[in-house]
Amino acid sequence: MRPARTENGPSKGFDTKSETEAVTAIEWIAVALSALWLLGSAVFFLVLTPQLETGGTALQFVIVLIAVFMPVAMIWVGATAARTSRVMREESRRLRAAIDAIRAAYVAQSQTLGQTVDKTVSQKLDEIAAAQRKTETALATFSSIRVGLPEPRPVLAPAPSPNDPGDQVSLPLGTSAEDIQAPLERSDFIRALNFPDNPEDKIGFAALRRALKDRPTAQLIRASQDILTLMSHDGIYMDDLRPDMARPEVWRRFAGGERGRTIAALGGIRDRSSLALTAARMKQDTIFRDAAHHFLRRFDKMFTQFAETASDAEISELSETRTARAFMLLGRVAGTFD
Repeated sequence: MRPARTENGPSKGFDTKSETEAVTAIEWIAVALSALWLLGSAVFFLVLTPQLETGGTALQFVIVLIAVFMPVAMIWVGATAARTSRVMREESRRLRAAIDAIRAAYVAQSQTLGQTVDKTVSQKLDEIAAAQRKTETALATFSSIRVGLPEPRPVLAPAPSPNDPGDQVSLPLGTSAEDIQAPLERSDFIRALNFPDNPEDKIGFAALRRALKDRPTAQLIRASQDILTLMSHDGIYMDDLRPDMARPEVWRRFAGGERGRTIAALGGIRDRSSLALTAARMKQDTIFRDAAHHFLRRFDKMFTQFAETASDAEISELSETRTARAFMLLGRVAGTFD
């Protein structure tokens, strides 16, 4: 069976040749020293010194044995220590080589994957910073109290009593309900475009119900509600905006068809965070962009008709509604006032 191998050679269970030799140089040196000492001791005690008397004591014999064999034992202790030290040095050298190989492999892997890891970490940091900036913007816009607007419901007219035929009006063919409905008052129109302030705003809800009966106004209100809801997802609320109000003459120029710098005063929104978030949403979100352009077209068409009969005071009051502020913000982002 072949021994298992590692990156640095044979496994620990199968040592190299230097470790498996039966007799090494250290043992040969120990054997030579032991032989020399024994030879010298023999010459000393047998030749150079007189013979021990026959009646010598046992103590003298023990001293002779110690003098002869103690150095030999010390030689082999030293040889064993030297062999162990050499084995430890080889193990240390092998361990150091393994550590160097691991370090080299780690450095090579780090150089190979370094750019990818740095790029991933940089992207994660950019995402965290963007999320933090968005959170700070949202927290800043949440400083005021807001009440969600309920979805407007069309109010159905009460059904005429069958026992009272005098209340029924016979209509000629082709006449719709809008043709016989009384025109919407401008005060209700303006109040509906501002939406109710809170659930207890009975006057606001009453004006909103009356405005929803008028088809063109209902289309504008729904377009306004859609775009206001989409902007609220980014923490943009019309109550937080404080635009520079334009004079009624500028609004009338817009109703007359002028565009560009002559009506630049209509883009009075100065809130940088709202402008930046809206511009980014216009570029990235096609649903938001379509809803914004639909709202701008509806507002343009509505205001052209409204300005024909409205007074300057009514135009100023309309410009302060939430719908008008949404128009100022989106118009500036879309470049209507450039």
